[in-house]
Amino acid sequence: MNDPVLTYYDVASDVVAFSSTRRGGYGTGRYGGFNINRWCGDDPVTVGRNRRLLCEELGLASDSRLVIPHQTHGTAVFEVSEEFLTASDSSLRDAALDGVDALMTDIPGVCIGVSTADCIPVLLYDGVRKACCAVHAGWRGTVARIVETAVDRMQSRFGTRPEHLKAVIGPGISLKAFEVGDEVYDVFRSAGFDMEAISRRFEKWHIDLWACNRMQLERSGVRPEDIITAGVCTYFNSDDYFSARRLGVASGRIFNGIMLRDNL
Repeated sequence: MNDPVLTYYDVASDVVAFSSTRRGGYGTGRYGGFNINRWCGDDPVTVGRNRRLLCEELGLASDSRLVIPHQTHGTAVFEVSEEFLTASDSSLRDAALDGVDALMTDIPGVCIGVSTADCIPVLLYDGVRKACCAVHAGWRGTVARIVETAVDRMQSRFGTRPEHLKAVIGPGISLKAFEVGDEVYDVFRSAGFDMEAISRRFEKWHIDLWACNRMQLERSGVRPEDIITAGVCTYFNSDDYFSARRLGVASGRIFNGIMLRDNL
């Protein structure tokens, strides 16, 4: 049985939000079993087969309705529009998604998402304006406050009010596993983060990226009770979720997706 096993989040009845696991799919070894990321060294044929499996699972009309950016740990947010979806030149679509770390859309029946393997995924849903966003927040993106940038972009583009947002902080590396050097600690401190709240000193410094991104959501105006935290550490659960620190960079990626339903 190759059907992908997804971790779904109970956000709202008119939206699908999930993170993929390593269960199901066609991959093997450090890419096993379910990886749909094209940029991590996996076999393109296997990636294509897994993408088709996910499209079937989600009821997507075509592979073009599954949109995944080529992330670079920046803060670029890209809107998936009708013009983008109907572009006939696939190379132009690929170019538009290069260097993008967050996607947003208000089009039903389109699954947008980001890839992670220890970094923090954040999924946003505006049930009033019917818009959604998927954010990749590694430590560099977290320091640069990409989540706050994404909320701002949803406000300017869709008229989103932060108090109407539902948010999911998906599987990612925990404070216990995220050991960093003094130089990384100093970057967070210089960026104005509350170090007493987000860090602990063991043999080295450890930083809580879940807390960092939750604080950014709350600072942006998202209500605490509307934030779901999966609480799953990828490093300590690498049998079920990809972890670059545990498996190596040449391994698969979790896909964290969100989609507005088009059949309501």
